[in-house]
Amino acid sequence: MKIGIIGAGAIGSAIARALSKAGIEVAIANSRGPESLQALANELGPRVRPVSREEAARADLVFLAVNWSKIPTALANLPPWNGRIVVDTNNPIEAPTFRPFDLGGQSSSEVVARLLPGARLVKAFNHLAPALLAGDPQAEGGRRVLFYSGEDAEAKAKVGALIERLGFAGIDLGGLAEGRLAQFPGGPLPALNLVRYG
Repeated sequence: MKIGIIGAGAIGSAIARALSKAGIEVAIANSRGPESLQALANELGPRVRPVSREEAARADLVFLAVNWSKIPTALANLPPWNGRIVVDTNNPIEAPTFRPFDLGGQSSSEVVARLLPGARLVKAFNHLAPALLAGDPQAEGGRRVLFYSGEDAEAKAKVGALIERLGFAGIDLGGLAEGRLAQFPGGPLPALNLVRYG
């Protein structure tokens, strides 16, 4: 399964680091072009390949990791999704104000799903700080928990399997509406760094 990341900020870079440490190849893109990511790729090793946004979007599984206000631009003019999996790592808040965006009572992923016709959307990797995502998933004698949610059972199973391969413990919250439990701000789960035993 080919993996791409759109967005190379704190979360996108942390995910790339976690994938690379697990021996998984990943293509990463940002708005400034592949050349601007060469230093990151050199740091993370040969499994991380800087590419164009369009090439990253053609992967079988694509992480979307950009600031909330930049999501429409990041997704503009990309080829049809045709059932590929998109992992929404975003929260409806961003620096410097950290004021939440008004989503009219919807979860952030329900909003993002409408921008991705034809994609199978899974919400995940959005509730832990970047340092924890990039760090050791083993903690306190157990594994750090990563929550995920979505409407497509097969897509969720693949994301859940990837979470386990990275060394984390995946917990399925249910559909995208339930994903708001792990959404920041507002959900009760983002403030918790949970560890699963066994």
